[in-house]
Amino acid sequence: MIVFVLVFIILLIIGAPISIAIGAGAICGCFALDYPLMVIGQKMTTGVDSYLLIAVPLFILAGNLMNEGKITEKIFGFAKNLVGWIPGGLGHANIVASIIFAGMSGSAAADAGGLGTIEMKAMKDNGYDDEFSAAVTAASSVIGPIFPPSIPLIIYGSVASVSVAKLFMGGVLPGLLMGFALMVLVLIFAIKRGYPRTAFSLSALIKSFCESILSLITPLIILAGFTTGWFTPTEASCIAVVYSLVISTLVYRSMGWKEFKKCLLDSAITSANTLFIIGTSTLFTYIMVKEGISGQIADFILGISSNPMVILLVINIILLILGMFMEPGAILTLMLPVLLPIVNGLGIDLVHFGVVMVLNLMIGQVTPPFGVCLFIIADLAKLKLEVLYKGILPFIIPLLVTLGLCTYVPQIVTWLPNLLIK
Repeated sequence: MIVFVLVFIILLIIGAPISIAIGAGAICGCFALDYPLMVIGQKMTTGVDSYLLIAVPLFILAGNLMNEGKITEKIFGFAKNLVGWIPGGLGHANIVASIIFAGMSGSAAADAGGLGTIEMKAMKDNGYDDEFSAAVTAASSVIGPIFPPSIPLIIYGSVASVSVAKLFMGGVLPGLLMGFALMVLVLIFAIKRGYPRTAFSLSALIKSFCESILSLITPLIILAGFTTGWFTPTEASCIAVVYSLVISTLVYRSMGWKEFKKCLLDSAITSANTLFIIGTSTLFTYIMVKEGISGQIADFILGISSNPMVILLVINIILLILGMFMEPGAILTLMLPVLLPIVNGLGIDLVHFGVVMVLNLMIGQVTPPFGVCLFIIADLAKLKLEVLYKGILPFIIPLLVTLGLCTYVPQIVTWLPNLLIK
């Protein structure tokens, strides 16, 4: 058991990819503990053998198609005309565009890598500080995996056997709340620093709305499908891909064969990495459970307090720290077997806990020093990480406020799914 944990920690410290660290640790553990070798293949295959997980590569592909097909540019143009008249207008447009794009891709990385480039260039050209522009873009990108559809929520639903449709609907209000909280902070900065705004033009708003309406209705189609039972989350991912492809090639005519091949390649690489992490994490979790490590961690958490409020606080802290160092998919697969018995024992709604857990992990993605989205944004903005670290810190506050509200006011998460999905 010591070998199993030691190999994992050493590989993490030396900077090995998380999937390799988890997989190598688990395989060494199997050898050290004399497990049958067939367990390695069986558990890794079982981890990804889920109908729900088909949606993961398809939503990744949909996000890439939208970025390459210039759909994101039209979304940002509409957002700019909608809220650009507020002080700090492009900062608000950045957040609104992320909310809209979140309803299509479900990926923080897709938001940061696609919309991020457009948003930061526009803000820089209009006199916004690079540090502020990059920080707003990084903070708003984490709305993607909260607002439906959401790749991490699909993984949670698969592992925890919870309705993904309910999880998706549970993420709507927290996603909007995150956006509102971030916009309040942008407004404060804009007034303090004198950031510009654009004059409101009804004709420009109507024009941009008409140009982008086919993109804007995508989230509505997906949400309507869940609430009415027209299609499952997996089928929704297929619809998102086909719809994005049709808009990009036939309507906007902004994608050629070369761009399409690039989307397929990028999506295949990202999907393979995500699913490999899930597979190796399943094997790792199996060993943890067999050797009693999961039970020991659970006993430690429950030994701190018997108060559900305190236990949720402890879980939040653990997940925030893990989210700074590891991929959300790996944390979900590794930690859920530990946390689910605790949550069930406390009588916490699993839809509520799923959204709170993913919200924790997303905040970790933009928390210095190792938040994944920070590296993406710093590279796109050609900005030193130390500068971005300083810029992002104020934006962690509204995200943590949202997390606190969603944790201790569960109705923010559960009201909409309970109302719309029976």
